[in-house]
Amino acid sequence: MKPFELLGHSLSSDGTILKLVRRDTEYLILADDKPLMSSRLHASEEALAAAACREARALKNPRVLIGGLGMGFTLRAALDRLPPHATVVVAELVPAVVDWNRGPLAVLAAHPLEDKRVHIDINDVAATLHSARDHFDAILLDVDNGPAAFTVPSNAALYDDAGIATAFAALKPNGVLAVWSAREDKNFDRRLRQANFTVKAERAAGVSKNKGSRHTIYLAHKSQHTRA
Repeated sequence: MKPFELLGHSLSSDGTILKLVRRDTEYLILADDKPLMSSRLHASEEALAAAACREARALKNPRVLIGGLGMGFTLRAALDRLPPHATVVVAELVPAVVDWNRGPLAVLAAHPLEDKRVHIDINDVAATLHSARDHFDAILLDVDNGPAAFTVPSNAALYDDAGIATAFAALKPNGVLAVWSAREDKNFDRRLRQANFTVKAERAAGVSKNKGSRHTIYLAHKSQHTRA
């Protein structure tokens, strides 16, 4: 088996070492040498974007927020479904991840950062959410491993009661919060419902439609009759 080739590394805000490595045609991002994401496992990220954009794609000027750039697959899938005058804000905390998506990773998702609809916010997605109110038609959270944070412990604050309330306030009426999760999380489902979201959970395979580990996508809709 060929060894991994190190393409880049960076230090996250909490001291976690992130590395971009390649072996043959596979790219991986490692967090303290543990696999965080792979270029071979992105079908469920694409399913996240497809589910989140079902209503937004019918709007003339939808505003969409994606939390976490990853390898660009979620962003690409959203762009492929959204109209020409959409605005897609990508909040990414680690500048190196953006650089990697403009460099060695760019071709994987067909250069999504070159799309004029995309605006990069080098920021914690929580801060982006706090600065917005009734602003987004869809919010996609593809941060860490979902509600069970893996890389940065502070990411867990996105999914607690206060974090959910912040996302609720940032959505327009009838907007949707779509959350990628490595596994089913009944406590997270309960917190969403307690925050006045209407919740649906969908299952998605990691590799293709019927292959790979099964991940969970939470779709939480904000009723037009409910205010934060």
